[in-house]
Amino acid sequence: MSLRLPCVLWFLGSVLAVLAAPQTAAAADTLLVEAEAFQAYGGWSLDTQSIVAMGSPYLIAHGLGRPVADATTVVRFPAPGTYRVFVRTKDWVARWNAPGQPGRFQVLVNGQPLPETFGTKGAEWFWHEGGTVEVRPESGVQSPEGGIAVTLALRDLTGFDGRCDAIYFTTGDAPPPNDRSILPGWRRELLGLKPEPTLKAGYDLVVVGGGYAGMGAALAAARAGCKVALIQDRGVLGGNGSSEVRVWAMGNIRRGKYPRIGEIVEEFADRATKSPGTYEEFEDAKKEALVRAEPNIDLFLYTHAHQVEMEAVQRPASQVPSQGTDVKTPDLPRSIAAVHAFDVRTSETYKFVGRLYCDATGHGTIGALAGADWDMTEKGRMGMSNMWAWAEADHEVPFLETPWALPLTMADFPYPRDHHGQWFWESGYDKDPINDAEGIRDWNLRAVFGAFNAMKNGDGAAEHKNAYLTWVAYIGGPRESRRLLGDVLLTQEDIVSKRDFPDGCVPSTWSIDLHYPKQQYAKKFPDNPFISIAEHGSGVDRNYGYPIPYRCFYSRNVENLFMAGRCISVTHEALGTVRVMKTCGMMGEVVGKAASICVLRDCSPRDVYQRYWDDLDALLRLPGKAYRKTVHDPFTIPPDALPEAGPYGAPTGLDPKRLPGLVLDDREAAKSSGWTEGTGLKGYVGYGYLYAGNNSAATCTWEFDAPSTGTWDVRIAYQPHENRGKTVPVSVSTPRGSAEQRIDMTRPAPLEHGFISVGRFTLQKGDRIKVTIGTQGAGGNAHADAVQLVPAE
Repeated sequence: MSLRLPCVLWFLGSVLAVLAAPQTAAAADTLLVEAEAFQAYGGWSLDTQSIVAMGSPYLIAHGLGRPVADATTVVRFPAPGTYRVFVRTKDWVARWNAPGQPGRFQVLVNGQPLPETFGTKGAEWFWHEGGTVEVRPESGVQSPEGGIAVTLALRDLTGFDGRCDAIYFTTGDAPPPNDRSILPGWRRELLGLKPEPTLKAGYDLVVVGGGYAGMGAALAAARAGCKVALIQDRGVLGGNGSSEVRVWAMGNIRRGKYPRIGEIVEEFADRATKSPGTYEEFEDAKKEALVRAEPNIDLFLYTHAHQVEMEAVQRPASQVPSQGTDVKTPDLPRSIAAVHAFDVRTSETYKFVGRLYCDATGHGTIGALAGADWDMTEKGRMGMSNMWAWAEADHEVPFLETPWALPLTMADFPYPRDHHGQWFWESGYDKDPINDAEGIRDWNLRAVFGAFNAMKNGDGAAEHKNAYLTWVAYIGGPRESRRLLGDVLLTQEDIVSKRDFPDGCVPSTWSIDLHYPKQQYAKKFPDNPFISIAEHGSGVDRNYGYPIPYRCFYSRNVENLFMAGRCISVTHEALGTVRVMKTCGMMGEVVGKAASICVLRDCSPRDVYQRYWDDLDALLRLPGKAYRKTVHDPFTIPPDALPEAGPYGAPTGLDPKRLPGLVLDDREAAKSSGWTEGTGLKGYVGYGYLYAGNNSAATCTWEFDAPSTGTWDVRIAYQPHENRGKTVPVSVSTPRGSAEQRIDMTRPAPLEHGFISVGRFTLQKGDRIKVTIGTQGAGGNAHADAVQLVPAE
């Protein structure tokens, strides 16, 4: 008779054992071991990005060609017996009929490997039968609670991404079902999970997705007085801007109509100098500490949301649509009642209940589950990147041949200069970005390893004997999938024509940047090219920014659903400018503040635009660190709040407000055509400078009033360079005199901060002053940076 044991956690010292769950007394004894629940991962990593497609998180041995350390755990068998063993795994290159089996690994029971090697069969996930094991009292440690404690280990044999989902032991004849749905009933029963999820209620806003958009939404809502749940399916925050993916954060912040937006992003944004950057540059711990410091946020890492409960929105009778025979009754609006999620390590389930929800998943996952209207470009989407990096040792470093990788020569890919495989290592343009994310990632891995094999063992071997891989992303960096539809669908024409929406708020400063396969490298693999090219459209004001309307940030048919990030309501083309991470983070800030108005006014996200826009306008003008405990309390502005940046953001050079006298940047000048912006010569004032070629007839003119009566020194600023003109014309005109000079801009300006005097004038308060820098007869490039007015000594 099988030994009946309660399904509870068992600790051996501080070690968590995986749960055993026997069937009825007459049934077979069984034990299900989820790989993600192993006590110690060793060198294996937890992969959660393909749960929707394959049904579970899993462990992956991502060793860059060097076998990783064993993953280990202790389990408790319910009774002695002969157990058949099944391991859910796959041969990850079999779908392409590639030679070799890079993902080979063993399962060890009490230190002894099973006779079967895993990762050697199956193009899809399946239960690979591994033989039998004898479990006897003498083969393990008898537990005080009953059962027999046995050690298990996963032993990687290659370092090339072997993967294990679960191990199933049974004394019966029936193999386990290969059900792809998330946490099917048999798994719950075998793991001893309670049938009802743990309730997590009382939230004003439930944010799903912990990238820049989700962090921005959670932090802004919490500081505006909302109780927030932030759900992230991985162990770090930041999404594509985390140490797992290492895409540096782009997009300008703190500018435009609401220059306070972006101050929260400023607190957690990375400072990476390259893409991919280093692990340290992404500061995962800082991001997590910032979120955990907010008393209004409950953070749930390693938590995957997979199900949505819906309810009809209750309306007063006067608002219920007519049901006349000639009128088609529109669907009554629906709202989200709860989001279900599970811990990807323990499989414990949760039910999150809030008034409002924010989809910051990037894929529009919550919106799709809720029945929100959405769109996805059928073909020609932007793809997924898996970047990589390498270094050179002071000795020769071998690299195993990779016959299963893409068969590449050095001519088949762009040389990874500066020791980086950058953003353009991208594929999956026409593949399913949601249900085949694992396949897109695996194709990218085949490309990366094939390229490095060419460098080490192919026609690049002579130059790269000492090269070795330091990092390859196993978590993909996706750019495009579902886009949820709001009350405004933002288009490329809206952006280029600068259509002025009354609720325009988040400044998008990235050009319309769309990615396509680079044909030079696409010929060999036309079905799925792995090198992209970026085509940047014109028409985006990269300094002030195009204000994205608030109505792109909530669902048009799910009443309590916000969205932030790359799943907002835009077309494929418009996505090219709004998708970068700092811009997505600012979307989250707006959503978080709007959520606080919904709570305070007991209204929907749509109502914020239609009835309470003035409220949101006021909140968007508060510092990012402004805080209130609840939505009913007044805001407190802490002393370390950032100064307001202004419509063009915080200066990247000398701050005009901090210089003596009245200083006007080139942004405040009237410019003819022919000028080009530059930032390469440091020491400039404001945000950059202008330069124009000799005899181009270009002019740059400042006009301003004397602030008071007195004698004033009028100055201009420029940066010297050998290509500057030696006779650049500068003129000053006032109601009480004028002056003209020729400036040698190859020589440094003589006054502090790069200024030179161009005339002194005794003026009355309000006298109009006009300063012009031209190019006629300049003898080289003319340079225009700033003007300064200071009292003459």
